[in-house]
Amino acid sequence: MDVAPIRPPDLSTRPFFLVAERIMAASPDELYRMCTSQLSLWFADPGSVLSRPAVNEPFFFTAGGGHPHYGRFLRLEPERLVELTWVTGAGGTEGAETVLTVELSPHGAGTAVLLTHAGFPNAESRDRHEQSWPAVLAQLDQRAAAAV
Repeated sequence: MDVAPIRPPDLSTRPFFLVAERIMAASPDELYRMCTSQLSLWFADPGSVLSRPAVNEPFFFTAGGGHPHYGRFLRLEPERLVELTWVTGAGGTEGAETVLTVELSPHGAGTAVLLTHAGFPNAESRDRHEQSWPAVLAQLDQRAAAAV
């Protein structure tokens, strides 16, 4: 069986990106699971996730009361890295296929999380996400701590 090559989107004409960081109490393993197979525990609307976390596999879910999120997994390294494409509509990525990378590093008893989101179609889209990702990471931190 031939495996399709992974083709990340061409971001060369969309240089807008952001970085968000947070130290979390949960382990890298727990956060990796929550970012791949447990989205409904902290981010996605209940019952909306269609996903099989594997490289080149697509995902879909709604969040915030029905806002669709689409993408595909680009790289998965358990306990270390989740990289995927991220597509939302108006008020989000404006339909552009962006790249979201979440890096997980042990930090004491917890985890240092470095989130990079690249390929926004414009500064306005980036700025909206720059405001929302810290709150999303705080929610992940809170829900992961409650799940332990």
